[in-house]
This record gives sequence, structure tokens and C-alpha cells, in this order.
Amino acid sequence: MAKKADAKKGSFEEKLAHLRQLQEEALQGGGEARIKKMHDQGKLIARERLEVLLDEGSFEEIDMLVRHHTHDFGLDKQRYLGDSVVTGTGKINGRPVCVFSQDFTVFGGSLSAAHSAKVCKIMDMAMKLGVPVIGLNDSGGARIQEGVVSLGAYADIFLRNTLASGVVPQISAVMGPCAGGAVYSPAITDFIFMVKDRSYMFVTGPNVVKTVTHENVTFEDLGGAVTHASKSGVSHVVSNNDVECLVKIRELYSYLPLNNAEDPPVMPTKDAASRSEEALNSIIPDNPSKPYDVKDVIKLLVDDGNFFEIHEHFAQNIVVGFARMDGKSIGIVANQPAVLAGVLDIDASVKAARFVRFCDAFNVPLVTLVDVPGFLPGTAQEWGGIIRHGAKLLYAYCEATVPKITVILRKAYGGAYDVMSSKHIRGDFNFAWPTAEIAVMGPKGAAEVIFKRDIAAADDPEAALAEKEAEYRDKFANPYLAAEHGYVDEVIEPKNTRARICSALELLKTKVDKNPPKKHGNLPL
Repeated sequence: MAKKADAKKGSFEEKLAHLRQLQEEALQGGGEARIKKMHDQGKLIARERLEVLLDEGSFEEIDMLVRHHTHDFGLDKQRYLGDSVVTGTGKINGRPVCVFSQDFTVFGGSLSAAHSAKVCKIMDMAMKLGVPVIGLNDSGGARIQEGVVSLGAYADIFLRNTLASGVVPQISAVMGPCAGGAVYSPAITDFIFMVKDRSYMFVTGPNVVKTVTHENVTFEDLGGAVTHASKSGVSHVVSNNDVECLVKIRELYSYLPLNNAEDPPVMPTKDAASRSEEALNSIIPDNPSKPYDVKDVIKLLVDDGNFFEIHEHFAQNIVVGFARMDGKSIGIVANQPAVLAGVLDIDASVKAARFVRFCDAFNVPLVTLVDVPGFLPGTAQEWGGIIRHGAKLLYAYCEATVPKITVILRKAYGGAYDVMSSKHIRGDFNFAWPTAEIAVMGPKGAAEVIFKRDIAAADDPEAALAEKEAEYRDKFANPYLAAEHGYVDEVIEPKNTRARICSALELLKTKVDKNPPKKHGNLPL
């Protein structure tokens, strides 16, 4: 009997040793030489990235032993365990998340049917569990040896990205190359993080561009992190290295709910909701044409001055991002007088509209700070479709049913007044500072139209214009006419703004608002 027991034990130990051998093999990815090459380039490998992103010891890997099933072109002799992606679940600050991390050491992270199946499985799991998905992208694209199968495999992921949109938050980090069809998965997700001098996104690379359009362009200029952060708006956040990128994702995650049926997490704070901020009383310049930095206003209002900006380098005439007030997550949209006087143009409208729609999808209240002289005039804007693109922001605010609090700091002119979360498009609490100027247009332009004949007939037209401009400013360029009509709920002293917003947020916790039943609206794309 003892001999039989020993034989069984030996058999089990052999099987256990075999399992451990397979696990160790999977952990090696494409091998030490390729891992070293990644490290020499200043990049982390797939699993190292997950170690930084997730809470220590929380990662639970899924599909570690998956292999591809392609036999053409000698691939049958290169069947790496786990293929070219690491998938699983983990936690960030104790909250669950589904993750995948492409492994560039295996076939350059290229996407195979097996790779796609792993990603699709983890995305399906995220939808069932109601938790966010974070994808770390570092791939040479579709695996050419698999032909159309790899293209179909991409489409399987695209479909899941689309179905998950607005259901669970989706965050993408592009930490290496991402080219061709591969770019459309991150593009459908909610936020894209990129790393300077490490990550690239483009539909066609520099060589193809040169062949087709005869343009000479570098990888960085065509699709680098800085390019997409400042010119195209494809990238939302830029980092200097892998670790900084992953730490920023953890920070963003702290503001978001797990899914569209939950509220964002509340973080205890020692920053009193009733805090008065005297500096706000003098932050608006006496000269209405003089700029100031709206980020200074934001930091004085929010908990502990912490503001996580989105799209910091793109369309800088409008500022969007996340913060907390009285511990509650909020989304902030603010015109930026320090850039183009805070005017709304095509890029600013699209940037803000996308952010507003995300916040509405995931129950993040919106605080809008208004100082806008109108929409940017000119043929470039008109021919570029400012009417259609500006309507996106209007549509987003109209559609949003989350709590909406608006504070008019200074200018709110023309159609831009309506668009920036005005009372007329279901603003819940609309406040104004005494410095607010709410009118159809600026005093000078209005005077030139209304008093055109009087000014022309005057002995001193310039003096007459100045007089009529002052007359118009006194009568209309203030918040009190709007307050008379109830378009502004209250004119408040700037130093009390934080207290009023925090109080409004508390009241709006029980807000219920609905849109008419429909399959979906027709956003002016």
C-alpha cells in the first residue's frame, strides 16, 4: 500500500512540476533577449506594467496557457504560451478592474486570433461584472501570417469596445506602436494615454505617407504623443515614461464609477465644503478685455486644489477635467480667457462635448465655469463646420441628465451663452458673479449696431461710441437682467462659490431627470 501511495505522490509531483514549468515559460514571454531590448529602450514589459498599474498582489491572470493555432510560415515552431497579450483582473485602490497588456516581446505584440480571443474574453467579463477595462497597447499591428483572420480578430474587439461604450469606463494606454486598424480600438475607448518618444499612433506610417503624398515626416511628427495631444486631440494625457503613465491612469480611475449604474466614489476630505476663498473676489481683472487663468479659479474651488486635467494641450481655449468637491467627483468645463479670450471654436466644442457626454454616461456631475465672448468668426471656422461642431457641445449639454451647476464668471455672449450649460438647456443651478456680462454681444459691437446713426451723426464719433458703449454696458452687460428673468438663480459673491456649489451638489444627489424614450439621438457628427 505504501508503494502505491508513493507512486501516486510521485505522479502528482511530476504533474505539479510540469504546471510550474509551463507557468515559468509563460512568464518569460518572448525570452530574455527581447525583454532586455525593451528595458534598454526604457520600456517596461507587459507584466511589469500591470505590476505598476494594479495594487500589489491583486493581479489574477487568465488564459496564461493559450497558444496560437497557425501553422503557416513556420509559426508552428513558435508557439509562445499566452501568445502576445497578458489578460486578467486586478484592483486599483481596492476597486476591481479588468485588464489586458500587449506583450511586444512575442511577435512584436502583433494581434492573432488567439490574442484577440483573450482580449474579447476579458472584455466580456468586464461587461458581466460591471467593471472598467484598461488596455495597455504595444503592438506592431495585425499578425500578417494569419491574413484576414487577424483582421476579423480586430473587428471582434472593435465591436466589444462599441457595445461597452457608456456601460463601463474604457481606458487605453498606448505605450509603443499602434498602427493601421489597431488604432480604432483605443479610439473608441473613453481616454487615451500616451508616452513621449515611446508611443505612436497612425493609420498609415511615414513610408506610406511619403509614397502617396510625397511628404517627409517622422514617426514622432506624424503620430507621436505630443502630436496627438496638441494637434489631433486623439490623446488625452501625455506622460514622460511608462511608470508616470500608469500612475496617472490610477489617478484617473479614482474619479470614475465602476459602471453606468453606479455613482463615482466619494473620497473623505478635510477641506471644508463651506470654505470661503477671499482671493476669488479679486481674481477677475477690472478691465473686461484683460485675460486671467481660469485654472487658478478651479484650484481655489476644488478639494485641496487637486485637478486632473484632460486634453491639457489640445484646444486650450477650453479646460476640462476631473476634481472633487466635498469629496464628490465632478467634471469641470471652463472657458479659458488666457487662450483666444476663451472663445469657442471647432476643436474646443468637440473637446468639451466629448467630455460632457462621458460625464453624463457615468453619473459624474458637471460644473461649468463660463467666460466666453462667443464663437470664433472667420472662413476657416465656417468652412470647417463650426455650426455642426458647435452644435455637438449644445447637444451634449441638452442631453445630459446629471446634476449641472453653472457659474458665469464674466462674459457670456451670444449663442455661446446658451451653449455653456445655460438655464434654458436644463441647468440645475445657475449662478453668476457680479462681474458677469450676459448679453447678445459685447458692448462695443452692440453700440455700433444699435446706435449706428447717432454715432455717425455725432461731431466726435469716437466719443459718441464710447458714450453709447458705456450706456449699453450699464444696462445690459451685467447679470441682473438675467436674474430678473430667472435665467440666473442667484448672483453670488465670488468668495462663496465653493460653498454654493457644494451645497448644490448635496441637494442634487436625489435629482431625477429623463430624456424621451428612443433608440438613440442623432448627434451632429
